[in-house]
Amino acid sequence: VQLQASGGGLVQAGGSLRLSCAASGGTFSSYTMGWFRQVPGKERELVAAITWSGYNTYYADSVKGRFTISRDNAKNTVYLQMNSLKPEDTAVYYCAAAVGAPARRADDYRYWGQGTLVTVSS
Repeated sequence: VQLQASGGGLVQAGGSLRLSCAASGGTFSSYTMGWFRQVPGKERELVAAITWSGYNTYYADSVKGRFTISRDNAKNTVYLQMNSLKPEDTAVYYCAAAVGAPARRADDYRYWGQGTLVTVSS
């Protein structure tokens, strides 16, 4: 499975961005999909995850109420809508695919995208 993340950029605090991750080469609808983020010197952090059906989602406490994960299995794409962005949301964001659920750790994910940089200015 190949994953291609896009949508990152520079935004002011309080603004919004929508990340997209397009999958190819596999059975997208069978995977749990997750969005991780990483800043230099820190471990990769799971931000949000969504099961294959879209019925079950998970959010890190730091983004609950501000971020929304969704997926369109017909388009082989997972999204991360990020609202009310804060400077501490600045990171490289990665999408990833896991076989099975729940998938809460980076080690649970088999396939990874290349990352897209989100920078939130104060």
